[in-house]
Amino acid sequence: MPDHDLALRSTRIVTPEGERPGAVLVADGQIVEVVHPGDAPLDAEDLGDLAIMAGFVDSHVHINDPGRTHWEGFETATHAAAVAGITTLVDMPLNCLPPTISTEALSAKLAATDGRLHVDVAFWGGIVPGSEPGIEELHRAGVMGFKVFTCDSGVPEYGSFAPEQLPGVLARTAPLGVPLIVHAEDPTTLAAAARLVDPRADPRAYGTWLASRPPEAEDRAVAALIDGVRTTGARVHVLHLSAASALPLLATARAEGLPITVETCPNYLTLAAEAIADGATDHKCAPPIRDRANQDRLWRALADGTIDAVVSDHSPSSAEDKHLEDGDIMAAWGGISSMQLGPALIWTTAQRRGFGLAELSRWMAAGPARVAGLRHKGHLAPGMEADLVVFDPEAGWSVDAAALHHRHPISPYHGRAVTGAVRRTYLRGTCIMRDGELLETATGRPRRRDEV
Repeated sequence: MPDHDLALRSTRIVTPEGERPGAVLVADGQIVEVVHPGDAPLDAEDLGDLAIMAGFVDSHVHINDPGRTHWEGFETATHAAAVAGITTLVDMPLNCLPPTISTEALSAKLAATDGRLHVDVAFWGGIVPGSEPGIEELHRAGVMGFKVFTCDSGVPEYGSFAPEQLPGVLARTAPLGVPLIVHAEDPTTLAAAARLVDPRADPRAYGTWLASRPPEAEDRAVAALIDGVRTTGARVHVLHLSAASALPLLATARAEGLPITVETCPNYLTLAAEAIADGATDHKCAPPIRDRANQDRLWRALADGTIDAVVSDHSPSSAEDKHLEDGDIMAAWGGISSMQLGPALIWTTAQRRGFGLAELSRWMAAGPARVAGLRHKGHLAPGMEADLVVFDPEAGWSVDAAALHHRHPISPYHGRAVTGAVRRTYLRGTCIMRDGELLETATGRPRRRDEV
């Protein structure tokens, strides 16, 4: 029996090979062994039928710190993550000021984390027109990869590259071996769609917003991205895929062996355009939430592996910026802030569709960790960091937006019945959250690429 300082026993341990009974042994912050029930040490805590899983990983979070902490910040975002069983976040390089497009900006961001992280946080770097000469230096500083937009980012300080400009950017990132992560919507298609929207259309109607962001915009940008990968061999990750019509292109590219990964988000998998009321600005995001038939195709792509990961794209803002009072969806900030709810939302729908905890862990722990290059995160296996979740898959509860720990209690899921509750969260073997309450504070670390 190996030395250990923590042992947890359960009938449901979710490993990369599937569920099985046994015990997880932890020493010095790492998983040292997963043993069969008969080999469990006498001091193992018996958790019964509660599942023991790898800590969830969310590789797409806008923390907005420093600079726009009135939208979100490290303290509130990581508090919400700990309660959700998310033990590692990867912070996006925009909506903060300055954006993370230089080593100086990364240093400012690292300074802002001091004493304010409840879970671990790694960082994406950014590339905007004019920042290309600093890519290699920012890579050496430890970012996990680089983000670009092919359309307007929504903030003036973060410019975009037209799809035809992508090969030049990909040629810069290819030798580095890290992914270029891409908000893929074609700007020409978006401009044409905007011109077709009747100027007299109701700005409160969800259909008005949906018409302005057609699936063809994603299809064309994804096609251009695939062509760029074929030319350069660069690693690419498609962010927040909404349009299922792009899936055949992506499946073909992956069958060719091109290094492309894909994510989608809980809002696309659990919300449908047909059910969104006019004025419901808390549902606005870009790309938009589409119809139920589209949603079904996204779920099939998760099942067959075309989509690698489910992440939040947590993009919060104030009630004023979301236009909650007047319901003007065209003027509202485009972002959904429900990171804390992601695992429960996906589990609620996944089990109805016949999936199990192994799939939940693959989509929300192993998949995001692999996309971001977090080699020691996302799996419950020896040698991995002991980031663990004790999960009650049968617990039912109702979402109360006011009880969320994000900066602003805004969520399209308020009042929704969900199943699945995180009872404990462990970070490197230390229990930091139990039944919704933080037990340890500021135990998270900022992480660089060579540290995870």
